[in-house]
Amino acid sequence: MDVGHRDSESGESEEALTTLASPDERRRSIAQWLRTTNRSPNVIAFLRRTRRLLPGDPEFGDPLSTAGDGGPRAAARAADRLLGDRDAASREVSLGVLQLWQALTETVSRRPANPEVTLVFTDLVGFSTWSLHAGDEAALTLLRQVARAVEPPLLDAGGHIVKRMGDGIMAVFRDPTVALGAVLAAEEALKSVEVAGYKPRMRVGIHTGRPRRMAADWLGVDVNIAARVMERATKGGIMVSSSTLDLIPQTELDALGIVAKRVRKYVFAGKSAGIPADLGIYRLKTLRELTAFDHTSETN
Repeated sequence: MDVGHRDSESGESEEALTTLASPDERRRSIAQWLRTTNRSPNVIAFLRRTRRLLPGDPEFGDPLSTAGDGGPRAAARAADRLLGDRDAASREVSLGVLQLWQALTETVSRRPANPEVTLVFTDLVGFSTWSLHAGDEAALTLLRQVARAVEPPLLDAGGHIVKRMGDGIMAVFRDPTVALGAVLAAEEALKSVEVAGYKPRMRVGIHTGRPRRMAADWLGVDVNIAARVMERATKGGIMVSSSTLDLIPQTELDALGIVAKRVRKYVFAGKSAGIPADLGIYRLKTLRELTAFDHTSETN
């Protein structure tokens, strides 16, 4: 009887253990653990700190870093849609892998993360005032004609148009001399454009530096400087920073028929916001423009 009783108890114990260790229970337990760990603030914080120690951009995964071409960027956009939850350990692990992939891609291609480039900013003098009177239809017609005239010379020279900003553009070139030649060709092409009696004049700012490339865009101090250099050409024309001019041989300027004149700083003028105090700004004029100016001065 005692043996039978012990056997009965043993059977009950084995049944209880079998029930506790059943595959369904184990799967539910593991799933619960994964869900808890995946949303653990401590785990997520640890993974984000780890990503900062890895090669590449630790912020890889945000809209700035995943726009544009490239396998890692496309995969990151897809992962962002599939994973959804931005506060999850699984997302940080996935982005960490893609971050390493992107860093490896840049290393293999031997492209520096922040290469030296020449930035070109343009816009049209007086466009906003003119468009108020001319209306949307005329303004749109003008912008289309300007784009057809200005953009091909820049693209044909190997420039990359980063973005279009209303009546202006931002472009990037690898070589400052090539950038200047392309801008001169664009200015010449613009002379054929006229809409509703308005002949647009373009103002241009050229500056060379090492901005940060974020996917399809370029950001940083040098981008701001290039925009400020353009703003100095209040009445049109080409303004160039000393960092660009120093890289263009005088023989190239002579071949292009260009003369550079430094823009003087007025004694009582305020400090130019966004431009380093030691950065020189030069106005570029063609010999033809200088000859025409001298002739006008003599007749007057």
